[in-house]
Amino acid sequence: MRGWLDAGLGGCLNGRDVGGLPTSDGERIRSGALLRSDSHSRLTTDGISAVRAVGISLILDLRWTREAAVDPSPFAGEPAYRNEPLIAELAEQGTTMPDAYRTMTDDNQRRITEVFVQLTDAPPGPLAVHCSAGRDRTGVLVALALSVAGVPSASIAADYALTEGCVGDTILRTLAHLNDRHGGVHAYLLKGGATHTQLRQVKDRLMASHGGDSGY
Repeated sequence: MRGWLDAGLGGCLNGRDVGGLPTSDGERIRSGALLRSDSHSRLTTDGISAVRAVGISLILDLRWTREAAVDPSPFAGEPAYRNEPLIAELAEQGTTMPDAYRTMTDDNQRRITEVFVQLTDAPPGPLAVHCSAGRDRTGVLVALALSVAGVPSASIAADYALTEGCVGDTILRTLAHLNDRHGGVHAYLLKGGATHTQLRQVKDRLMASHGGDSGY
């Protein structure tokens, strides 16, 4: 697992493992549980082979269908791959300008939740999430997952800021908006159609203390 990541995801610019991030109850996100990146079409031949070798159980490609058609994933058609657009096809929301994610989350609440809960139904193995740049759509979905797992907002923002062209304040504003308008990330996802059990399943899958339950 680490060899693939240490090689820079074989051509991806914003690929990394979010493992090691601390939670508010003193635990940590498990290494290899959740990987984030930009488009896998940037992977080198060696990178593609490495992805297959580590046995990723779910690859969520958050790009619009037309993006995936023009620039297809090397894993399209394989069992682990799903093209699941995170936001509406015609939405002009893919920007990191301050507060832009407010519109993304408000206008796509049910769809974002539908994609989020797919993190619960994959077979044992690493989860991989990506969009085109690994920034906006990936950033929002990963922030929701980390928040459900109990990672503090400041740590979520610090991880987000590791992505090229990003500043942590964007995610801090987004999480504050979800708190103010929706009652927090849990309430946002529950209103979007998730169940308490599904939120717990996502948390358990990401936590280091549950590593033995996920088959790694």
